[in-house]
Amino acid sequence: MSNSEFNQLLTSNVDFLKPVAITLTRDPDAAADLYQETLYKALANREKYSVGTNIRAWLYTIMRNIFINNYRRKAKQNTIFDSSSDDSVMNKLKASVSNSAESMLEVKYIQKAVHGLPDVFRYPLVLYFEGYKYHDIAGMLKEPLGTIKSRIHFARKLLKSQLQRY
Repeated sequence: MSNSEFNQLLTSNVDFLKPVAITLTRDPDAAADLYQETLYKALANREKYSVGTNIRAWLYTIMRNIFINNYRRKAKQNTIFDSSSDDSVMNKLKASVSNSAESMLEVKYIQKAVHGLPDVFRYPLVLYFEGYKYHDIAGMLKEPLGTIKSRIHFARKLLKSQLQRY
């Protein structure tokens, strides 16, 4: 494929990238940068495009990979390394309730709310919080995977509404 054919194919298929960039970044300026970098990488790597394949999927993959790499780069830059050997400084950051009686009341209240759920919702939720995966729970309860996922979702929703007033 010649450069002019590739450029024409590229320009006729790039309009869908703008909304995707905005969806990923949720910032118009960052979306414009992501869009521009995607086009640059596509042009720089035109020899890697296989003729006859879906160019939109190829462009989307480039954009997604750029976004993920930028996100990881920013996450690394925001990481703070503390080389101090004083553990008391690190422990101050932990959130805890100083009154153990108050925390026990909270736990009892949550347990009461969980045990107040209908059995159909409680069993999958308890198994899930014990560490079982969705497909394991579905096998144990002999229910379809989608049913287990929806029951856990509704159980969380019920608990949230019950515990919201607490």
